[in-house]
Amino acid sequence: MEYRRLGKSGLKVSALSFGSWVTFSYQVGVDDAVDCLKTAYDAGVNFFDNAEAYAKGKSELIMGEAIKKLGWPRDSYSVSSKVMFGAVPDPGPTQRGLSRKHVTEACHQALQRLQLDHLDLYFCHRPDPETPIEETVRAMHDLIQQGKVLYWGTSEWSAAEIQEAYDIARRHHLTPPTMEQPQYNMFIRERVEKEYAPLYDPEGVGLGTTIWSPLRSGVLTGKYNDGIPEGSRMTVQGYEWLKDQVFGSNGPQMIATVRELTKVAEGLGTSMTLLALAWCLKNPNVSTVILGASRAEQLRENLKALEVVDQLTDDVMAEIDGILGNRP
Repeated sequence: MEYRRLGKSGLKVSALSFGSWVTFSYQVGVDDAVDCLKTAYDAGVNFFDNAEAYAKGKSELIMGEAIKKLGWPRDSYSVSSKVMFGAVPDPGPTQRGLSRKHVTEACHQALQRLQLDHLDLYFCHRPDPETPIEETVRAMHDLIQQGKVLYWGTSEWSAAEIQEAYDIARRHHLTPPTMEQPQYNMFIRERVEKEYAPLYDPEGVGLGTTIWSPLRSGVLTGKYNDGIPEGSRMTVQGYEWLKDQVFGSNGPQMIATVRELTKVAEGLGTSMTLLALAWCLKNPNVSTVILGASRAEQLRENLKALEVVDQLTDDVMAEIDGILGNRP
């Protein structure tokens, strides 16, 4: 396993990490979670991603129970949660958002579900236009001062919003954000490669990134080239929006592109899945690539992506860019 610094912080995270979005609760129970977490941990993975909104808290309950069963030393891994959308169906006005009240109480609730005494990483799961950024920054700083959170960051915030949070923190001697969790893959790259570019400078924000959906919700595995297989995440109840998003007007073009990219993968003697993951790992501004899997065998295969990175020479990357046609 390769380990990378989380931005300019001193924390080192595994280049490949494991997240529970969609799978835990919907496709994975405690026993399967134990298998997946053990597979990842035994391969050197040391960061496990979660959120209050995933399965409305059930995802954190499953992960917490699985980690308890595994009995790992607490100083050997990092766990995250995210706050914004709430962990109950139809959350009330104080049960969602980034107010001091919800940020604080959601942290306590996540710790209870995960059966931990602190969160290593705590993300603002989206911007909250109804809460001043300074209020959120102060709430995060206080949780860090109390030892309940070690690093805080954002997810899908604009570069301007992240910079504002950083500037407020520096101006008031508070803890600034350390990391951002954006979507990043062969089809979605503008924000990570262009918009955030000024934020990676260690003389400034020194932003780390924990990227999600490296396979564009499975499209980049090639498994949707001939339709939607039964049991895939596109068939999970409550995630119909994902199917609409991926198979909307751009769907046929994406599938055609994946077919062309598959030829590149075959030429390298690898799979489309590993090519897509290795492509994300190739970006030096990516701290860790979050993998999602419902089976240990699937996860074990995806962890081989690190072996493919060295095959992505400048010529191969240029060929991929030529097929994608979307370089920022």
